[in-house]
Order: sequence, then C-alpha cells, then structure tokens
Amino acid sequence: MRRGCALAALFAAACSSSKPPEPAQAPVGVTTSAPTPRVDFAYDSLDDRPVTAEALRGKPAVLVFMQVGNVNSQGQIAYLVAMAKHDGDKVGYAMVALEPRSQRELLEMYRKWLGVEFPVALADAATMAGAGAFGDFHGLPVTVVLDRGGRVVYRVDGRVAKSDELREHMRGL
Repeated sequence: MRRGCALAALFAAACSSSKPPEPAQAPVGVTTSAPTPRVDFAYDSLDDRPVTAEALRGKPAVLVFMQVGNVNSQGQIAYLVAMAKHDGDKVGYAMVALEPRSQRELLEMYRKWLGVEFPVALADAATMAGAGAFGDFHGLPVTVVLDRGGRVVYRVDGRVAKSDELREHMRGL
C-alpha cells in the first residue's frame, strides 16, 4: 500500500503542469552586464569632429558600427538621427562605417542622404578585423551605449535597437 501511494505521488509530481522558471537571459545578440572597463578608441572622422573615446567622455554616448549596403544599418541610423535631434548635446552620437577608405566619398553621400548630423567615421583595420576596442561583431549593425566614463553598458549585435530600448539603458547615465 505504501509503495502504491509513493508511486502515485511520484506520478502526480511528474505529470504536474508547473515547470521550474527558466533563467532570465538576454535575447540573442544583446549584451546586458555590468559596465566594462573604459574603452579606448579613435576613428578617422569624415570631418573635423573627432570620433574618439576622449571626445565622447563626460556624457552618455551611442555608437553604431555599420555598413552602407546593410539594410538593418540604415534602420538603426534612422533611429539615431531622430534621437540625436531630440537629445541635442546631452548625448553623444557617432556612426562608424566598416568600409574601406576608398569608400569615403560614398559614405559622405550616404551620411547626407540619411540626414546624419552627428560625427561619422571610418573604422580602423583592427576594428574591421574584429580585433578593435569593441571586439568581434556578430552581425550588423552593432550599437553600443557608453556611460559618461566611456564604459560599455549595453550592446546589440545584428539587429536594430529601437529608441525606447536604447533610452532604457541610458536612463540614469
């Protein structure tokens, strides 16, 4: 009798519909963690406005690494253009193109076509090879939020990060 009750209890427990909660994890392509050490970078700007760690320090910043022919990169830039118009000088924005130097003229036309008013730069060889300050890229665009001290607080690889998503991670910076 006891064995029958024990088996019935085990069977009932095994068939119950309650599942243990799944561990919370970030969606694919999203890094959410404690801020990293300060990132040091300097990219070749299309104009006189520097795209460097030092130039962006002191206020929150958003960098997007992109390619001209990538549709998701175009979508990400559109969100950042709207955000930059709203934020003015309170947030630093920059676009870093993963394009060869020979495409500088094309990038300038692309910048004008998208209405980008924040600094635009060409990535260095190390960044293009995935060995730069921001490491390897797992799809484009790559959007990075930096705190006032220049530390990465949020990063999205391979998809468009909408304004409200980025602002959530900029809150309190």
